[in-house]
This record gives sequence, C-alpha cells and structure tokens, in this order.
Amino acid sequence: MCNKILYILLPDYAAHEAVYLSEAIASDEFALKKNPKYVNKAVAPTLEPVKSIGGFSTMPDYSFDTMPDDYAALVLIGGFGWSTPLADNVVPIVRKAIEKGKIVSAICNGASFMAKHGFLNSVKHTGNGLEQLRLWGGEKYTNPDGYVHAQAISDKNIVTANGSATLEFAKELLLLLENDTPERIEMYYQFNKQGFCNLFPE
Repeated sequence: MCNKILYILLPDYAAHEAVYLSEAIASDEFALKKNPKYVNKAVAPTLEPVKSIGGFSTMPDYSFDTMPDDYAALVLIGGFGWSTPLADNVVPIVRKAIEKGKIVSAICNGASFMAKHGFLNSVKHTGNGLEQLRLWGGEKYTNPDGYVHAQAISDKNIVTANGSATLEFAKELLLLLENDTPERIEMYYQFNKQGFCNLFPE
C-alpha cells in the first residue's frame, strides 16, 4: 500500500480542517518524524497555488491530472469550493477510490458533496446536519437513516465530520490508518481537546 495521504483542496478551502490530521501524520510530541508511516500531499485542480478561505496560498504536490492512482487515503477538506462546478471534477476521483476500497474522508462541505453524489448511501455518516445533507443531496441522497448526529464517524472506510469537528475527524482517520497505537492517538486527541492546563493542573 502506498503511504501517501492525499488532501483535496479546492479554492477557498478551510485550512484549519487539515491541521490536526496532517500534524499527527508528520510529527510526534517531540519533533518531525524521521520515518513517518504516512506522508501528506496536497492535490488541487491544477498545479497552480490554491488559496484558502483565510488567504493563504498552498502549492499543490499534484493536480487532478497528475495525482497517483495508489495512495493510503483521500481527504476532502471543506470550504466554499464544494458548491461550485469545479467540484464535479472530484466525483470520478472519489468514485474510483471507493470502488478500490480506499479510505475516503470528508469534512464539512466535503461531506455535503459526498451526499450530493450518492457516496453516503450505504454507510453511516455525519456532516453539517441532516437538513444540509438533504438539501445538497436531493434525490441522490437516499440514506437519511444512516445519518448519525455526531462530530465525526467512521464506517466501511469512509470518515465524515461536521465543520466544527476538526479534531474528531483527525482522530477517526488516525485510528483507521493505524497511524499510532490507539492509546497514543487518544492522548493526542485529549491533549488538544482539553488543553494543557486542564490535563496538567498546578
């Protein structure tokens, strides 16, 4: 299995939604990992820099045309681009990934995009509320009973999360990827969720 984690970034992407996951992939509590189990790679529509909602520009490693066929996981980072026609170019990428049994994950509007194209119809899932999934999905979203009102959920190699669940999204993916032991992943989650002062009171 290839060890690349591919982050799909559309214009006006939500940069913060990739932070906890990418950080845990690349580093531990001491420093950057010398031999990480996985490596982070950014994928955008073209090889031109793609700008986040906050105005930062990211130089992609791959375009949709040059991205590798083999990778460990596909990560759809949320943002405003998922409601534009440009997002339609991601449909065959996700379809192929699911057909090959790859890990596919989507947060915020990325999850709504998944509903829009019927990719959540056979799995338990979450997102920015059932109402938004129904609004985006229309007739192609046929699994409202599979909706779980949770921050993030993993089912059959598909991870979904709402836009406030950046940390829970990371945790579900890290566990699915077996990036570290469950205990260390839980420690990473609790440290960032509770904060230093709560975990280590004076």
